[in-house]
Amino acid sequence: MQPHSDASDAGLLRLVAERDEAALRELVERHSAWLLLRLMRRTPDRDLAHEALHDTFVAVWQRPQAYRGDGDVGAWLWGIAIRRLVARLRLRAQPTPLAGQALSALSPTVRSAEDEVLVAVEHGPVGDAMRALSPELRQALQATVVDGLSTREAAQLLGIPAGTVKSRVRLAKVRLREQLVRGEAWS
Repeated sequence: MQPHSDASDAGLLRLVAERDEAALRELVERHSAWLLLRLMRRTPDRDLAHEALHDTFVAVWQRPQAYRGDGDVGAWLWGIAIRRLVARLRLRAQPTPLAGQALSALSPTVRSAEDEVLVAVEHGPVGDAMRALSPELRQALQATVVDGLSTREAAQLLGIPAGTVKSRVRLAKVRLREQLVRGEAWS
């Protein structure tokens, strides 16, 4: 039995704030697999996903007190991970396209229910409709709806004002609805 295996995630973060390396290792063991799977859905570059995951836990080690205690620690970690991935993508000359095949190559026993739904959406009519959106609308919708970031977090991530995020999400939803009703996503 590991020394911190019974501690809650929030408890582990409090220990990390006290510079407890074993607590950080426990957080990594609990969360790294699913975080990596979700990151690999956002980029076909396996190394980039691993780098973003590493950056995530370095950020946790450096600023564990950034977790305010409101909400799930896993969701907080995902927010860090997706921002780290986007930051790394921004350093590249061309943005890396989404990769649905990265997850679909995994055995069904490795996938979570959330991953199953996301794969079905990505490869179904909704995914087709999303790919028909402009990159700006798709990014705003993905950041807020798929990745679950707040408008403020999405604005920081995308480097645009929060009002612009809201406008793009609203417009993206209208366009998605129109495409799905007309059946354009199925043709």
